[in-house]
Amino acid sequence: MTPKERKDLQKLDDMVLNASQGELKKIQEIDQQTQMDGLSFYDVYLDSSSLINQSIKKPFRNS
Repeated sequence: MTPKERKDLQKLDDMVLNASQGELKKIQEIDQQTQMDGLSFYDVYLDSSSLINQSIKKPFRNS
């Protein structure tokens, strides 16, 4: 694993570990959808991390 891959994996781990209940539910929904599409959550996160972060975090910031 390259240093960049480790850093990206750590970011994903931190996002999951620090997520609220609502955010975890959204992450789970995205993970299930990516699995049904034959993809991994990690690969999708790396390819569009800013999009995924916004879609997970944005609805829950004002709660």
